[in-house]
Amino acid sequence: MKVILIQNVKNLGKEGEVKEVADGYARNYLIPKGLVLEATVSLLKETEEKHIKIDKQKEWKFKQAEEIKEKLDGKSVTVKVKTGGSDKLFGAVTNKEIADVIKQDFKINLDKKKIETEEPIKHLGEYTIKLKIYPKVQAELKVIVTT
Repeated sequence: MKVILIQNVKNLGKEGEVKEVADGYARNYLIPKGLVLEATVSLLKETEEKHIKIDKQKEWKFKQAEEIKEKLDGKSVTVKVKTGGSDKLFGAVTNKEIADVIKQDFKINLDKKKIETEEPIKHLGEYTIKLKIYPKVQAELKVIVTT
């Protein structure tokens, strides 16, 4: 029997996939638990349309990420902070502060979770950070910390 998975099912597949399973497994377990729907012509067509729509959205997001990468890759931003006399900072430069400076300088809204620093920035100087904009789309940005 062909079924369409409504949610992820361990050892069977992911949501939205069409699978061939034994009739008894489908009728006695999967359908009563609400894990699958029996694959009809209309449901198969609807699932196909959903997959096409999702693929277009992924492609659009990928293009957006590439544009952001081109705007930011190799560029630098300056973060102004207070220090305790020497080059040591009060606290550290956070990813949120870096995201705010990127928003100010480049007019790009970047989630702070997409900013990856190797170690906390606690001193004045230049640091290279990675921006994980989208899966397989990364950029490097130079952060200059000054007073």
